[in-house]
Amino acid sequence: MADSVNILHTEGVVKRFGGLTAVNRMDFTMERGRIFSIIGPNGAGKTTFFNTLTGLYKPEEGRIVFEGTQINGLAPEKITALHIARTFQNIRLFGGMTVIENILVGAYTRMKQTALQTVLRLNAFKVEEEAAEKRATELMHYVGLGDIGNELAASLPYGAQRRVEIARALASEPKLLLLDEPTAGMNPAETEDATLLFRRLRDELGVSILLIEHDMKVVMNISERITVMDYGEKIAEGLPKEIAANPRVIEAYLGRGAASAMTA
Repeated sequence: MADSVNILHTEGVVKRFGGLTAVNRMDFTMERGRIFSIIGPNGAGKTTFFNTLTGLYKPEEGRIVFEGTQINGLAPEKITALHIARTFQNIRLFGGMTVIENILVGAYTRMKQTALQTVLRLNAFKVEEEAAEKRATELMHYVGLGDIGNELAASLPYGAQRRVEIARALASEPKLLLLDEPTAGMNPAETEDATLLFRRLRDELGVSILLIEHDMKVVMNISERITVMDYGEKIAEGLPKEIAANPRVIEAYLGRGAASAMTA
């Protein structure tokens, strides 16, 4: 039975690579309709944890529950079908395809026609394809890309490519959107615009958003709750002001000496 308050819950999630434990006993709960962030130094296990949530990695231990359904061990496409979408730390667009074609990749996960209907291009397929193209165009405008649908994704500046990736994720109709360093490489103006977009996704579309982000200004300005990871474990969790003053968090980022000086 789906939880009316929490959209995502994990208990004791463990992911190992040989002798390395990349995620260790990760407990995490996210409320529906919120913007949460996961932060931590490089190598803390943040992206690995994301990968267990989206089916790219199967955890050795623990449970991952999305809207009342246990999803750990499911294939990525099955998790997408449950309305979870993500972007990646390194942009993964199809550079030789147009903007609209890239967004349509996300929309195809929601199309109901069979392979035979697609090959024969029956009327039902054509109707659904036209609806998908219309929705892709709407999303292109929604994320602030304007009329660039026929441009190749590889030809776009970095910030615009990030927006295409977000639009493609939205085309799969997510209830939960996982964004892995979405403002990385953006200039200050692009970062501010992206932050405003994330709020709109939550407020206007009702999408719950989980961020991995290294820009602490973005994290502190947009997050309603922050989880901190270090060496694969959760070391702190709380409101932005609580995290900013937490000695263990300061130590993880700046070292033990800095933490001692700031709390002395």
